[in-house]
Amino acid sequence: MNALTATNYFLKDQIHFFRGKVRDVYSLKNDIVVIVTCDRISAFDHVLPVSIPNKGQILNELANLSLDATSDIIPNWKISQPDPHVTIGKKANAIPVEFVVRKYLTGHAWRVYKDGGRTLCGVKLPHGMQENEAFETPIITPSTKASSGKDEDISLKEIIDSKLLTINQVDKLVDVSLRLFEKGTDFAKGKGLILVDTKYEFGKRNGKMILIDEVHTPDSSRYFYTERYQELLAQNKPQKQLSKEFVREWLMENGFQGLKGQVIPEMTPDIVEHIVTRYSELYRALSGKKLVRRSYDNIIEELENNINTGIEAITYE
Repeated sequence: MNALTATNYFLKDQIHFFRGKVRDVYSLKNDIVVIVTCDRISAFDHVLPVSIPNKGQILNELANLSLDATSDIIPNWKISQPDPHVTIGKKANAIPVEFVVRKYLTGHAWRVYKDGGRTLCGVKLPHGMQENEAFETPIITPSTKASSGKDEDISLKEIIDSKLLTINQVDKLVDVSLRLFEKGTDFAKGKGLILVDTKYEFGKRNGKMILIDEVHTPDSSRYFYTERYQELLAQNKPQKQLSKEFVREWLMENGFQGLKGQVIPEMTPDIVEHIVTRYSELYRALSGKKLVRRSYDNIIEELENNINTGIEAITYE
């Protein structure tokens, strides 16, 4: 199956290149960034050995949808989307903290809870909860990157005490994160979905906070179906998730959690096709339309042409 695993351009006014787990990031003069969302897939801070066709397109298009829908709450980095896999935007100094908002006890929070933890990132968790049960109100459980690159839990108090952010900055970003989550929740509800949890990343540009990275995508968020949520919860059965969590679950079932000495299981064509189907399903559920799969014929050349057209169209501040 065709997929966009990586790019290697030298663009006009390019001054730096960085390859992340999923994205290829080209920094240009005048604080412009070109981000190519490739079809690579990562879990437990490891890039898996097989790329997933159309995954980059799905993530990029859904991220653009949410960036446009939330720009009334806080300005964001986007300038344009010149290609299904590409967004051009404004560079910002990233804040080294991710603001994770959770409304349900699932994923990492559930694993901590199941092991007996009743505090997560300084937030006290109620006793007697079951997996996938809703909290009374959304909670914020920030994380920060350690030198190893792994996400590390951190409390709001620790963020302030370590001088990563001031108390005023924390208060502002907590407020913005909750408002973004409310907007995402309302949007998901209209699609018959529940926004379970998500993360937001922010940066500073010209002295002001802006929203950066992806927003409300399946890689940064979890979704349940509204229709069967209560029924499955009452039966203590797993929720059908529209998120990347199913990939993590498959890896854990096959003995991989990113720990030393563990080996990534073989990604057979059937597994890859299953992941493609689930991502396409999520795209349809969130966007309300069927994915128009882009052609991979001459994709490297087509991407470069579209990027150059987008760069030429920029009006600088």
